[in-house]
Amino acid sequence: MGFRLSEHNSIEILFNELSTDSLNEDVLLFDTIKSKRFNDSSHCYIFEKKEISFELKADYCIGLDWLENSGRYLYIEPKLNTKSSQLFDAITNSEEVISEVDEKLINISSEIRELDYLKMLLQITNVPESNSEIKDLVKIYWNAKPIEIEQKEDKLTPFLVVQYLQLVKTIVRKGLKKNYYKVQENLNNRVKGKILVGQHIKQNVFKNRFTKTFCEYQQFGEDHAENRFLKKVLQFASSYIENHKDLFGNKYVELQHTINYCRPAFELISNHVNDYELKHIKHNPFYKDYATSIDLGKKILKRFAYNITQTTKNKVTTPPFWIDMPRLFELYVFSKMIEANPADKKTIHYQFSTYGNALDILVSKEGSQMVIDAKYKLHYLKGHLHEDIRQVAGYARLNKVREKLKVTDDINIDCLIIYPDMENGIDDLTFSNIKEIKREIVAYYKVYKLGIKLPLI
Repeated sequence: MGFRLSEHNSIEILFNELSTDSLNEDVLLFDTIKSKRFNDSSHCYIFEKKEISFELKADYCIGLDWLENSGRYLYIEPKLNTKSSQLFDAITNSEEVISEVDEKLINISSEIRELDYLKMLLQITNVPESNSEIKDLVKIYWNAKPIEIEQKEDKLTPFLVVQYLQLVKTIVRKGLKKNYYKVQENLNNRVKGKILVGQHIKQNVFKNRFTKTFCEYQQFGEDHAENRFLKKVLQFASSYIENHKDLFGNKYVELQHTINYCRPAFELISNHVNDYELKHIKHNPFYKDYATSIDLGKKILKRFAYNITQTTKNKVTTPPFWIDMPRLFELYVFSKMIEANPADKKTIHYQFSTYGNALDILVSKEGSQMVIDAKYKLHYLKGHLHEDIRQVAGYARLNKVREKLKVTDDINIDCLIIYPDMENGIDDLTFSNIKEIKREIVAYYKVYKLGIKLPLI
């Protein structure tokens, strides 16, 4: 049995709602549960014990995981409300009893739609600058006990498949890597490389083929272990997408175009590859995408237990996992800004680091200089968080930041907080539109906020 939550939501579990046959035992098991962190800035989930109940809160990650040793699991969906301000009021009004909050949520439940995190990922991977920054988005606990769910509820596999296809598309666009690889062949009236004595005796001596020699030699080309592995995983990904079109919705056509774009490049490449070859691959730093793609491909094959028939099942077992939505949101904002300002993309810096601090986005274009913090939070719909503003204002006062922006006078740099807004958010992130639409946070000087729309299913 598991609990299902959507992002930014919570559930209260009363002691008397647990199993009546072994109430004390269940309460003790729940008493051992602790909040789980994803990283320094966000939790996978937050768990609190009260007098007669436990409270389980979803934070800023989506995923599926066991609640310690309680025998229950938690499934957090990527769902936001299109009337987010109403939902936020219902959730955060702590003076109301839980039943009244639930009633409010029921009244506006018709407005709840699922956040299209795959479309966000496609947007990120379609922009080279943001695609190169994809890392640590997912944590997968391969050694934990798998959890059985419906295929349609699987959020991990589509995420991995979409990310993999976009990486392979980038590799194909640049051109497949060539390398030396071993070829075994029964040659007629000649010797090439070295003779494989054992195979030669079996294939030729015992069969009186005295004009043939079984040899192994090296050849330079595209049919090497890395490309073979990429082709094998591409077949798994293609089969999965074809058998589960409903999971991808209107993205199915785009993904099919990607597969059709990649497939011809692998036409003359075998898909036979062994673990020994992959373990001894030395990655060339010039081909960075290969290392990432092979690592991702291993996760996909492991996900399907290396059996392509697993891609057709309606019920699946999945390892516990978490997807970092705040980082996905940061990269989405970055990619949209790069896309909207192609002529000035070199002035948009992601994760500008100084003295242990990393800014989300720094804009150094003259006349548009600003420090941007992307916050995947609903608080900014109706207010602001002082802690976030202190953080972004602190970034703006770093000497290294001022040097990067070429600010020499004693002036304050604009600070901007970008947050999700499903109702009134914007899509156009050109510098001119940002200047026009951003709203000043009244309590602070030169600190602004701006809502952007996120794709919904």
